[in-house]
Amino acid sequence: MKVVILAGGLGSRLEEETIITPKPMVMIGQSPILIHIMNIFSYFGFNDFIICLGYKGYIIKEYFANYFLHNSNITFDFSKGKNKVIIHSKKVKPWKVTLVDTGLSTQTGGRLKMVQKYITGKNFFFTYGDGVADIDIKRLLKFHLYHKKLATVTAINPPSRFGALELNSKAKVRSFSEKPVGSKDWINGGFFVLNKKVFKYIENEMTSWEGEPLQKITSENNLVAYQHKGFWKCMDTLRDKRELERLWNENSAPWKVWK
Repeated sequence: MKVVILAGGLGSRLEEETIITPKPMVMIGQSPILIHIMNIFSYFGFNDFIICLGYKGYIIKEYFANYFLHNSNITFDFSKGKNKVIIHSKKVKPWKVTLVDTGLSTQTGGRLKMVQKYITGKNFFFTYGDGVADIDIKRLLKFHLYHKKLATVTAINPPSRFGALELNSKAKVRSFSEKPVGSKDWINGGFFVLNKKVFKYIENEMTSWEGEPLQKITSENNLVAYQHKGFWKCMDTLRDKRELERLWNENSAPWKVWK
């Protein structure tokens, strides 16, 4: 099952870091936050990733081009005119990673639409390249399959800076509003599970996934919310980055479900 991750935005609110690197490549501990997100999915057995590139996407390409070497013990033997590489051990994950250039100014829905041809199954995961959580991905998928709707969004209940969800008693989404001010409602935490039929709701590259597509899907009673009450954090600002790094360095990162 494919995992689509958005990694093309400018990350302007984290300009201290993103002026030199794309936001998903900002380091938390020894790894970019993108790798943390991939490790979460990989822990639950989902290893086939599609990364939507944009701003400084070449840095992400270069990272994965050298991923195998960076995670292996190697001898480079240049003696006696040799040019030999000996790999002694490796610590790489069993990942398949498809990197797709989706443009510099393309909106979130547009980026998703541009990777449609790489989606082979009926359902797929979709999330943002700057958020981590101690979420049970298999339970999320089971929830999606049980409700038989086009889209499942992971609903979070932290301070409101993101899209708010109004839910009924059966976890159906009654309304979706983008970034309400001062709201205490459940919010959009990413970690979607989507049926491939959602592509018909995305008009073009300037379509925001959080705008008309989600609102239309909601109005048709086709969006349900998986309520995650555990840890969730979006790296939106330098303060967020420092908080995640503190948790990681103290060996108390709740999202580190992998070994």
